[in-house]
Formats: sequence, C-alpha cells, structure tokens
Amino acid sequence: MDARKVTLRKMTPSEYEAATEHREAETARELGKFMPTELARERARRGTAQFLPDGRDTAGHHLVVAENASGEVVGNAWIGPDPRQATATTDSAWLYDINVFAPFRRHGYGSAILTAAEELVAREGMTSLNLNVFGDNAAAIALYRCNGYEVPPMSMSKSVRPRSRGRGSGARPE
Repeated sequence: MDARKVTLRKMTPSEYEAATEHREAETARELGKFMPTELARERARRGTAQFLPDGRDTAGHHLVVAENASGEVVGNAWIGPDPRQATATTDSAWLYDINVFAPFRRHGYGSAILTAAEELVAREGMTSLNLNVFGDNAAAIALYRCNGYEVPPMSMSKSVRPRSRGRGSGARPE
C-alpha cells in the first residue's frame, strides 16, 4: 500500500454538526458501558459544551476534515490544547477525536490524518500530540502504535457497585 496523503481544512458548519453528532454518540456508547444511557448522553453533550464553547470557532482548537488527493473528504479530527495542562503556554496538543469514514478505512488514511495533525501542531510550536483511547478499541490502539505512539504510565479503573448492607458485607461506614 502506498503512503496516503491528506490535506486538512476547517470543517464547514454542516460538517461540524455531523462530526459533533457522531462524536457524542460514540462517547455516549462508550460511557454507556459504565453508566445509564441518558447520563452517558448528557456527559457527552456537556463535554462538547465545556471544551468547545464557541463550536468550531473555539480559540486554540482545530476542527478539521481530511481530504485525499482527489478532494474526497475521508475523515475528520479535533485537535486542541492538552486538557491536562493548566496553562495556555503548554508545549503539547491533544487529539480529542479522529474519524476515518467507513469507505476509506483500512487504506492508510488514519495514519495520513495523524501525520497531518502532527504537522499542524508542530507548525504551532508544539512538541507532542497526546490522546486517550478506550482500552478495548484494538483497531485504534494498533493505528496509534504503528504510528509511534507510546503508552505512558497507565491509568486503570474498575466499576464498583454498592453492595447491600446485609450481614457479611464487612464494611461499615464511619
């Protein structure tokens, strides 16, 4: 397979609406594994409102589509400030979302979008691009690994449910 190239451009209003709808649905689907569906949807919507208060025109954020050499839109991405950094003078950026549209998957466009995103943040003086990926998303993990992304110290979690306070629970509130 030859190396794909893409050009990034700012999303149009309708592309932004479609990308936001898709991202929030995917986020809610993932969060729905750990919480009630309606709460997951609300958290996804709140995340968009928190990080993109001015939508596609939010300062410091790049909401872009990726076009191939034929001018076809093959996917999109959201790149912005690293949310783990307290100041705006950070040297790292964050890949909040990346999406390769179904007809273009498994053809090298994921890597091409990552490369274009890395070039964009490097032009802005950033020295790293960071991201989160759900642990069960094997395809995304493989994409990131083959593009040189490494796992820093890992954070793990487990959902816990309150147990009944019947006999033998062993735990007593103080």
